[in-house]
Amino acid sequence: MDREVKSALADKLLAMADDELILGHRDSEWCGRAPLLEEDIAFANLALDEIGHASLWYALLAELLGEDGQTYPDRMVYRRDASDFRSAQLVELPNGDWAFSMLRQYLFDSFESRHLQAISGSRYQPMADVAAKVAKEERYHLRHTSAWLRRLGLGTEESNRRLQDALDQLWPYTGQLFLHSGRPEILAAAGYSTSPVALFSGWSDQVTRHLQESGLRLPEPAHLPASPARDQHTATLKIMVADLQSVVRQEEEAVW
Repeated sequence: MDREVKSALADKLLAMADDELILGHRDSEWCGRAPLLEEDIAFANLALDEIGHASLWYALLAELLGEDGQTYPDRMVYRRDASDFRSAQLVELPNGDWAFSMLRQYLFDSFESRHLQAISGSRYQPMADVAAKVAKEERYHLRHTSAWLRRLGLGTEESNRRLQDALDQLWPYTGQLFLHSGRPEILAAAGYSTSPVALFSGWSDQVTRHLQESGLRLPEPAHLPASPARDQHTATLKIMVADLQSVVRQEEEAVW
């Protein structure tokens, strides 16, 4: 594999893994706090899925870089500073209320469903294989969150207001999801990934239609940012990562 392509692919895999890990951690914070017992269980399982998917992408990155696939994922999660993560700001934001978390999950799920479908046909077979595996679980995620959006958007005046408030806050962050690296054209030309522009266009049409059918109005037209800027994080990521790594940092010799 060409060195430049390999570097761009590594950037993409790292961002994908970090997105899944951080969102999964945010979702896990709802455990014991969801509005319904059934949903408490469902959302906790969804969080476990996201973290499991992160582990798969970290392991694939380790394989690409020639690292130890057994130790590399834990090292990436527990031994990096927050500034070294490449997660999108959307997944880093604090949970807010139930409408906020559910809408964020829907926006991510709808993006991921299209992204996984695209890279399932990648010329890089290991990534295509993982994408096909992850897509099976993500189909459930999208069905679940799509139904919740209708339930909240078409429910009461208050549930619609809360969901609209969440959309107003989250919408400006969505475009960054599509830019996993600063060199997407390299991967697209090599047949390893798809154009962010094409992916974004299909996602925007799908999401816009579902949001409007759920009684919501878009704050502004969706757009792709000029740069991924995935080395720029929200202030809350550092707090989250410190909490996530607290046991390992205190007990350097601890093993599971």
